[in-house]
Amino acid sequence: MENLTFGEMMKVLKIGFLVGLMAFLPIATAQSDAEKEVEILLEMMGLETAMDQSISVLLDAQINQNPELAPLKGVMMEFFRKHMSLESLKPDLIKIYTETFTVTELRVINAFYATDTGKKTIETMPELMAKAAQLGATRMQENIGELQEMIRVETERLNNLQQQ
Repeated sequence: MENLTFGEMMKVLKIGFLVGLMAFLPIATAQSDAEKEVEILLEMMGLETAMDQSISVLLDAQINQNPELAPLKGVMMEFFRKHMSLESLKPDLIKIYTETFTVTELRVINAFYATDTGKKTIETMPELMAKAAQLGATRMQENIGELQEMIRVETERLNNLQQQ
């Protein structure tokens, strides 16, 4: 390298830079492919509609519990659409999915959701989750006395330790 002219050294540096850049190109392309796969997944899942419906259901539930909020429904809906819509959360969701799944895994997931069984999974998932949540709530209600007793015993034990 000592005998190279300035122009020749610049060529070597440019080639080195290009080789280094090309080494990172597959990573950038893979990330871009992963992001595309996540966008396909979010679309297939109907996440935008699901999130809009969830916001409406959540807001209606809040208003049913607190009727004095009814005049504020429009403002609250605007707030939720701004901060909890798919559009506002999409970059973060893409990041979460691309950090969790490889491009290949995302393609497999998308292939599954494109099948009849996958479509049924997407369609029935909200109902299944609601049933699971109801099961959990029912189980808690059925056994709340046990939890209260456990809390009472532990509180008593902790109070006794503090007094010693």
